[in-house]
Amino acid sequence: MLFVVDAEVGALDEDDAVIKVLRRTNKPVLLVANKVDGLRDESDIHSLWNLGLGEPLPVSALHGRGSGELLDTIIDSLPPETEAEDEGFDRPRRVALVGRPNVGKSSLLNALAGSERVVVDSLAGTTRDPVDEIIELNGRQWVFIDTAGIRKRSHQAEGTEYYATLRTDKAIERAEVAVVLLDASVPMTEQDLRILSTVERHGRALVLVFNKWDLVDEDRRDEIEREIDRELVQFPWAPRVNLAAKTGWHRDRLPGAISRALEGWDTRVPTAKLNAFFGQLISATPPPVRGGKQPKVLFATQASTCPPRFVLFTTGFLETSYRRFIERKLRENFGFEGTPIEVSVRVRERGDK
Repeated sequence: MLFVVDAEVGALDEDDAVIKVLRRTNKPVLLVANKVDGLRDESDIHSLWNLGLGEPLPVSALHGRGSGELLDTIIDSLPPETEAEDEGFDRPRRVALVGRPNVGKSSLLNALAGSERVVVDSLAGTTRDPVDEIIELNGRQWVFIDTAGIRKRSHQAEGTEYYATLRTDKAIERAEVAVVLLDASVPMTEQDLRILSTVERHGRALVLVFNKWDLVDEDRRDEIEREIDRELVQFPWAPRVNLAAKTGWHRDRLPGAISRALEGWDTRVPTAKLNAFFGQLISATPPPVRGGKQPKVLFATQASTCPPRFVLFTTGFLETSYRRFIERKLRENFGFEGTPIEVSVRVRERGDK
């Protein structure tokens, strides 16, 4: 951990109280003296030795002075990685909480943690930077990333909102599964759909959370079902959880939905099993005739996972509607709950063997 002190002000009584808390964590703490803009200022930081945290490390956050040396010290202080960590065993999975401002992302994070980890305010936009929190649920550790609410397209946002949008986009890219929160008490918006499209564009596993369910009456529930049929037709594969973050109602259902989404995201179908599936599928429902010729699927393989990507080697182009049909049948036979899947076609050129 880094304990940052204003070198111009020096040590305060409040610093001693914070240091006592840090010592109880039994974790290494580095003392960082900020606002040391030159050699003259370095002479003023010697009094910080009295804090009992060792040598103060002079830096200037404004000018970047001393940042390289600080980074080297941090790296030297890190414990060596074990072989299991190198191979990625038992690594906590990364979950991004995303959605419009004031849909309850921070409230949900606090509800899952069972404590006030992040600031919650009725004023929209309280969270500006992504916040990572390690939380244990059902005996398993997860890294939850609480992101800033996205109001506009990135090219329309300005100032801090613009950079918050970029950081949220980066947090989605860094995560493995995105939990997209929707305010169940109000109709879905265009911004909700843009966020869902961003998650799909990044190829991340997806869980839909309808928050503030305690504010939903019977009429609104009927409206929600119609909105799902109309607006979320593109995401029928995403598991859905209805909950109330403020009261904690049904929060226990979220870990299972996240696990199912990640299981689908990680799924790989053996090549032999995949080609046997396509053999039966195409015999029963051949591709549509195009230009007087019927394309044939010669071979299929799953090129990758996370998300699953399939490549079909064919004698001709497959219509988009037929690819959607293939995707639907893949899901019916192999699951893939909670993950986008991609089906691409490689047409054998004349003369290829």
